[in-house]
Amino acid sequence: MKTKIKTILFTFIAWFASATLLAQSGEIAAIKEVIAKETDAFFGVNKQGWADCWLQVPYVYWSYSDSTATSFVQGWDGDKGLFKTFDNYFKTAKPSKAMITRDWIDVKVYGNGAFARFFQNVKDEIDHDITSEVRVLEKKDGKWKMIFVGAIAKYPNVPTVNH
Repeated sequence: MKTKIKTILFTFIAWFASATLLAQSGEIAAIKEVIAKETDAFFGVNKQGWADCWLQVPYVYWSYSDSTATSFVQGWDGDKGLFKTFDNYFKTAKPSKAMITRDWIDVKVYGNGAFARFFQNVKDEIDHDITSEVRVLEKKDGKWKMIFVGAIAKYPNVPTVNH
């Protein structure tokens, strides 16, 4: 009897663990897809596609730093919000046919929140630096949406750890 209970218990634990891992890998794939869609929409100058990837709330945050400037934007709405800040970019920029690759470092899911870190390399007509990037996403109504972007360019000829 004890052996049968142990077998049933072990089977249940193994099933639960594998179901959890499968669900987690599905969530990670969905998170990576949103990150790729947001970047592709930005470089493709698709404002609506880009906006659809964001949770449009007051606490969104976007930041970028390279050798020429550092910039950040807080919030979605208003004259200084993310949507309005990039309005001119989406009106004047030309779509890029950039080849974008990512070296994924880490993706963690915490309930309805997720953290992703990766290196991104953009190859197009502009000489882009490799960037170390962080994304934070929230799941709302079953869909992952961005709430935070942080990107720091790797300076040429400066050694870095892990890349």
